[in-house]
Amino acid sequence: MVNQPQILDETTHRLNLDFLHHYPFKSARHLENISAQDAAEVLQAQPVFVAHNLWHFLPAGSADQIFTHLNTEFASQLLKVLDSHVAVTLLSRVSDEMQNSLLSTLDAADSDLANELRELLEYPEDTAARLMTTRVNAFYEDMDVAAVLCKLKQLKQVSPDVVYVINANQQLVGECTLAELIIAEPDDKLNTLAKPISTFLSALDNKETVIEKFEGYRCNAIPVMDSHNQLIGLIRFFDVYETTKEDLASDMQTMVGASKEEKALSSSWFAVKKRLPWLQINLLTAFAASAVVGAFENLIAQITALAILLPVAAGQSGNAGAQALAVTMRGLTLREITPRHWLKVMSKELVAGLLNGIAIAVTCSIAVYLWSGSFGLALVMAIAMVTSLAIACTAGAIVPIALKKFGMDPAQSSSIVLTTITDIVGFLSFLGIALLMSDMLPKG
Repeated sequence: MVNQPQILDETTHRLNLDFLHHYPFKSARHLENISAQDAAEVLQAQPVFVAHNLWHFLPAGSADQIFTHLNTEFASQLLKVLDSHVAVTLLSRVSDEMQNSLLSTLDAADSDLANELRELLEYPEDTAARLMTTRVNAFYEDMDVAAVLCKLKQLKQVSPDVVYVINANQQLVGECTLAELIIAEPDDKLNTLAKPISTFLSALDNKETVIEKFEGYRCNAIPVMDSHNQLIGLIRFFDVYETTKEDLASDMQTMVGASKEEKALSSSWFAVKKRLPWLQINLLTAFAASAVVGAFENLIAQITALAILLPVAAGQSGNAGAQALAVTMRGLTLREITPRHWLKVMSKELVAGLLNGIAIAVTCSIAVYLWSGSFGLALVMAIAMVTSLAIACTAGAIVPIALKKFGMDPAQSSSIVLTTITDIVGFLSFLGIALLMSDMLPKG
């Protein structure tokens, strides 16, 4: 008699396999919502091709966490089928002990792949070599189409849709697409189909150069060359899109003092270690802003309405500065701007701050006049709004550009720096103007 629990287990396994295989995107979303250990157990119970199909649907943070919980055998099998740049990224994010264990396991099964991954790990992070895939199709220029298609079929793997053409000296001379090969005559030679290479990358080119090349040439893939001008890989547009998306997510964290290494499922102690230093720095800057208010203690004591309106002045300048910071950070991350555009960006934000300041000043001064009945207090608020928003927007543009110019990460806690500036500017402009116009303000 067949064991009923065994039948249920087999049925569950088959249903999991069918769902994971045919609905990789939905499967990835589900795996995100369970613990990394449970997700790893689900994947390990399936053939490795199932994990491979859905892996690129997993966000970087979730993928890293799940990978660390995979057993060595399954993880090494997964590395064999993933693109080389994905495999190297995963290896670079695990502990040295796990990395050595995986490479040793790969040595026994595929020593060429293990050596290739070791070589790629030696390249600095954020270089073209760490973004490229080494699975390229390169054929000699005198080969005919029929022979090339036969070779591609023998590979029995999904290949990039670009084929590179090399000469007898292994020099890259052109490229053509798989679609062009399919519609060509079988006896056509590659050198008659190949188009000139529009651009290429060096293995040590940084990520900024990679993104600039893709933006400038609008191509789907760019070949990567070594120091001897030999073809060693290619970078696809999709890979650049993925890494840029991850950069944007990381920048969102670093702008507010959180570490790039911290994930949503990181331990509380890890979060405290990474966040506390910046919180302490923020505390010091808050005392600096408080010192500005303290300098006007006597004025506030005489005109108590100023204390009520202080948060309005600081809040508006803070919001305006944060808007300028977000737009500038996006431009730097997507390489729409560089530090040499600082004057143009600053001028644009200055004008935007002035115009927004005037519009906000009109609304705010009317509200203050209706509340206090004091024309002087409304005028002080209006002037302070225009001044503080103009300076805050300018600072929001300059802070990340300045950090970039000095070789620092433009996202590194720029929000904390900007908050200090906007608080001080908001308080100083409002209270300073109030002091100059104190004769027009109501006492008490």
